[in-house]
Amino acid sequence: MQDFVTIQTPEQASQAAALSAQSAPVKAAAKGIEVTPRALAHIRSGMAKEGISPEEGGLRLGVLGGGCSGLSYSIRFDTRPRERDRVYEFEGIRIFVDPKSFVYLHGMILDYEQTLLKQGFNFINPNSTRSCGCGSSFS
Repeated sequence: MQDFVTIQTPEQASQAAALSAQSAPVKAAAKGIEVTPRALAHIRSGMAKEGISPEEGGLRLGVLGGGCSGLSYSIRFDTRPRERDRVYEFEGIRIFVDPKSFVYLHGMILDYEQTLLKQGFNFINPNSTRSCGCGSSFS
């Protein structure tokens, strides 16, 4: 199976079924980002497979120009934070966000969904006003 990214606007997120107790977000600093326990478990597993130490590395979240709606999410493992990154820690897992991306990502919840039909990260972003039909970009 491949991992896919699903982007939801706040309206889509409110229409979705309420997150179960297992997926209640682990909170970061106010106006930061939140990560659900399901997403943390998947990140932890991926880091182990890639041989990235949680003490040094982490998951880099970012925003890139492009896509149907103007912006798209970037998600990848990184071996260390950059000088100006905001670094969030959730249960021993670090998330790195560069300053330009933070403008678009503050207040976001990162979740992970695994069903029979799809699996992948869900970006529940209050800053997103709309997403494209293919679900891979936002504005």
